[in-house]
Amino acid sequence: MARKKDAEKYEDKVANAMKLAKGVKMVDFKFTDMPGIMQHVSVPARLLDESKFGEGHGFDGSSIRGFTHIDESDMVLIPDPDSAVVDPVCQVPTLSVICDVAHPLTTERFERDPRYIAQKAEAYLKTTGLGDVAYFGPELEFFVFDSVSFDQNQNSGYYYIDSEEGIWNSGRNGTPNLGHRPRNKEGYFPVPPVDTLQDFRSECVIRLEQSGIECEVHHHEVATAGQCEIGMKFANLTKKADEVMMYKYILKNTAREFGKTLTFMPKPLFGDNGTGMHVHQSFMKDGKNVFYDEEGYAQLSQTALYYIGGLLEHSAALLGLTSPSTNSYRRLVPGYEAPVNLVYSMSNRSAAIRVPMYSKNPRAKRIEYRPPDATSNPYLAFSAMLMAGLDGIKKKISPGEPHDTDLFELSIEEAASIKQVPGSLDKSLEALEADNDFLCQGNVFTHDLIDTWIEYKRVKECDAIRLRPHPWEFFLYYDC
Repeated sequence: MARKKDAEKYEDKVANAMKLAKGVKMVDFKFTDMPGIMQHVSVPARLLDESKFGEGHGFDGSSIRGFTHIDESDMVLIPDPDSAVVDPVCQVPTLSVICDVAHPLTTERFERDPRYIAQKAEAYLKTTGLGDVAYFGPELEFFVFDSVSFDQNQNSGYYYIDSEEGIWNSGRNGTPNLGHRPRNKEGYFPVPPVDTLQDFRSECVIRLEQSGIECEVHHHEVATAGQCEIGMKFANLTKKADEVMMYKYILKNTAREFGKTLTFMPKPLFGDNGTGMHVHQSFMKDGKNVFYDEEGYAQLSQTALYYIGGLLEHSAALLGLTSPSTNSYRRLVPGYEAPVNLVYSMSNRSAAIRVPMYSKNPRAKRIEYRPPDATSNPYLAFSAMLMAGLDGIKKKISPGEPHDTDLFELSIEEAASIKQVPGSLDKSLEALEADNDFLCQGNVFTHDLIDTWIEYKRVKECDAIRLRPHPWEFFLYYDC
């Protein structure tokens, strides 16, 4: 009976997608590569019929980063009808559909499809009996600039960023210079005209909600030069990862329409706050929040504390997936509210895990894991965090005592006793290589995927950065 109801529900979703398709001219099939960049292919709307949702649309997997070799390149995209929305940024009316990746002959799922990892993580939670649904609520920060240029070649290397909001433009000669700019670390959160991006963010919220992504707040963030945040409502793990990908897509395209450029780089500016992706997490069982206990520390249950213990225990490895760029570690340094300390707290934003106390509603009790950033692939990052937390519950890993004092004011001796996040992507990848069994429980992650991820990051990113001279090295060493 349950299978029949599921089939009927699926047919209803396909019917709804087909109804939406009648009002558009194109259908856009979207999916995500392994590093976490959205890809797509479009077809005329007349070619979409019910069979596409079962048979899929073919593409060359060997051209997608982290997928297949050229001798096994044929893959298919299986559209998820539940994700179908009218695309809010395309000028030509277009239906946007997020897809699963599968093998063409059998339509069996492709093991390196990041979305498949997220779906397996959700299924694994149910098999543990600990919960029915995992909720994730990421806070994605970003920078909006007026222009950016960068290059690196054999005899030169540079980047140049500019923003009308940048405090460095206060002394600019030119007509007009209207002033009203956020000073360094003072962008949280003045009204216009200091905040020049109010209408831009409002337009983004309107488009996000048109896409079915519920928003709760938007505001300027701490840094000068266009640092912002738009807060989304939580959702289950896979759906939230889908929404993160659409969030980034919609914001980047809306910025372009406004004559701006938008980046989720963690640390594009020297000497000011970076941008993260703090991830709120909880799970429910039989309609009740497993993380809530009125008598516990910060109203957290023992299960939630063990979950925290798992996150802290595996953080060095986790960061190889949740903070997976060399630029991530220019943000993860003491100061600038960076969550570098592997402890938990009710109020301390330098702690890796914070327990929000905004609401007394038991359903709202959650923990906030702060080291991640939006250079991560959300399907892999959310899944990895869930698996680390579940491992903590399984093994009853104690998170130790909370740290509710200012960790930046500790003595040298006290600070030395607190474990911190790895200082580089290299170190995080080494930790992931040594500690990944918790990810492979229930065959959620595979060793093939983890090995492919580590090799890609080392060769394409770590080695690429290591081989190139940095501009500041000329200041340090040219006269040696």
